[in-house]
Amino acid sequence: MSAVWSWYEATARQRVAGLLDEGTFEEFIGPEQRETSPHLSLFDLPEQFDDGMIVGHGRLEGTRVLIAAQEGRFMGGAFGEIHGAKLTGLLRASREIRSMPVLIMFDTGGVRLQEANAGEIAISEIMRALVDARLAGVPVVGLIGGRAGCYGGGGLIAGCCSALAVSEQGRISVSGPEVIETNRGVEEFDSKDRALVWRTMGGKHRRLIGGAEILVDDTIASFREAATHLIKRAPPLDAVTLEAEQSRLEHRLERFGECEDARDIWVSLGAPDARSLPAMAYGDFVVLADRLEKPHHDAR
Repeated sequence: MSAVWSWYEATARQRVAGLLDEGTFEEFIGPEQRETSPHLSLFDLPEQFDDGMIVGHGRLEGTRVLIAAQEGRFMGGAFGEIHGAKLTGLLRASREIRSMPVLIMFDTGGVRLQEANAGEIAISEIMRALVDARLAGVPVVGLIGGRAGCYGGGGLIAGCCSALAVSEQGRISVSGPEVIETNRGVEEFDSKDRALVWRTMGGKHRRLIGGAEILVDDTIASFREAATHLIKRAPPLDAVTLEAEQSRLEHRLERFGECEDARDIWVSLGAPDARSLPAMAYGDFVVLADRLEKPHHDAR
């Protein structure tokens, strides 16, 4: 049944249930423990008993994994003190266990304004814990395709992961569209231009520029397949990996630094009809992306 669910439409708990082997998920610090934010009541805001973050362990195709899922329908999946502490704890546990990969289902607009300092500290603690886990040999795979996207501190955390799978609906960026428009003006970025937002931050573009390893379609089954694949092939965090990533980013900046729009990048990559790319069917895009990527790898 999970294969017919839309990842975008599913709740965090539906995503967890559909991704893992049936009946294997065991939650840490579940809603019954009522570990809620200590800050939201001060602003007369509703609380959620899991604080919008689900953490636990289960099996994926028989492999034991640790898993975290953000609920984008609660405060846009934003990071607060408890929300962040649950993910930090999971990553620290993975560093000690070492034998269990970590899956993070991102669905976040960034840090809660009501918990600004606590949220920012949480982001830094999560990043440190994630890097420590990878240094201990733990693969950390991010999955992105929810309503809120992966913005702000979530985008920074995603960038620290071993690998990412993203759907076309997923969006990845440190600064969200409204933030860019507020600080730089509508001439720089029109947040109401959905086509602009999606071609700049959406899953297809992130896949083409190397910001995600795999583009998946919007089904839980597709994310499950991608997660299984990426866990097995996640690169270690060592000097060779870091140097290769630095070289890739330098090459990307040199090649695309003068481009003013994502479509300019697609043309530079060799896409035959850049304007048709946003509407391209999933299967056709995967074939195109693989074809465009091969000369890029050969050149390096």
